[in-house]
Amino acid sequence: MDVKVNREEMLPVLNRVVSVVERRQTLPILGNILLRADNDSLTVIGTDMEIEIRAICPAQVIETGEATVPARKLGDICRSLAEGCEMRLKVGGERCVLTAGRGRYVLGTLPAQDFPAMESISPDLAFTLEGGVLKRIFEKTAFAMAQQDVRYYLNGLLLEVDGSGVKAVATDGHRLACYVHPCSLGVTGARSVIIPFKTVNEVRRQLTSGTMPVQIEIAERLIRFIVGETVSSSKLVDGRYPEYGRVIPAGLTKIAIANRDSLRKALARTAILSNEKYRGLRVTFEPGVLRLVAHNPEQEEAVEEMELDYTGEPTIVGFNVAYLSDLLGAVDSNEVEVHFDDGNSSSLWRGVAAAGETYVVMPMRL
Repeated sequence: MDVKVNREEMLPVLNRVVSVVERRQTLPILGNILLRADNDSLTVIGTDMEIEIRAICPAQVIETGEATVPARKLGDICRSLAEGCEMRLKVGGERCVLTAGRGRYVLGTLPAQDFPAMESISPDLAFTLEGGVLKRIFEKTAFAMAQQDVRYYLNGLLLEVDGSGVKAVATDGHRLACYVHPCSLGVTGARSVIIPFKTVNEVRRQLTSGTMPVQIEIAERLIRFIVGETVSSSKLVDGRYPEYGRVIPAGLTKIAIANRDSLRKALARTAILSNEKYRGLRVTFEPGVLRLVAHNPEQEEAVEEMELDYTGEPTIVGFNVAYLSDLLGAVDSNEVEVHFDDGNSSSLWRGVAAAGETYVVMPMRL
């Protein structure tokens, strides 16, 4: 393999692909990326056996071929080179020689045939969303995913697709985020899949707020996201997602409305003196006033008060301040409404007039 590429075209590709490579691997080759040169392009592939990212970079191919090279070393070299320089990658024997300007770097390689390839899929469901729409769906819900829960089906995001649109749900057992995006996808039937935590975050990194289309293909055990020249293929979480509808409280009798930005800032200030381990905060709803109180083991205290549109009985609820901050970061409306009953039951949060979003937060004992 012998190929020339421009640093400015190669670097974004490496940044997308190298991010999926784990720093600690069970197999040495998983620390490498696969380079494949043919048809005036260089295909770059990285994987951790659960997710594979494949991207294409324009190149001048002198000799076709393929090889695997250390992912992070190649990325670091490319990142440190001068802007606009031309890189040449030439593989011979068990070495890849990278030359750029007056610099020469020799990297070890491993056999390309040993690189684990993600199985090809025959999708039984395929549809297209705008990149900005998919990014919004993930940002509205992904923060509530569990990360290392023994209930492995919580370590991901539930995506439900049917002819009326897309619904995303995430929960870690203490909070729940649900967002519905109505649209016509031109699909028949319905499908529910659980996308792994890492896959959701890797795809989020690739998405922009624009209108670039994202082709989504779902098979029995795999899901694929195609964004331009980048293809992300991932295994699905094999499990049954809990019946989240039972967690969403109904018939809550008290409603309060607060300014979202004012509440976020007040939470950030009071969080400074909250318990670093438990992050508990006492929230008091009173007619016209919302009071936030935080304590820590050093007997320090923070108290914040702000205006609140509320006329019901005074109610005190304990919350994890991080949970409230996360959901407020996902709300677009200038005002947020809170539905609750008492300090022992779950509360429901959403932006005012934002019927498509639902956030449920369980109370804390303080």
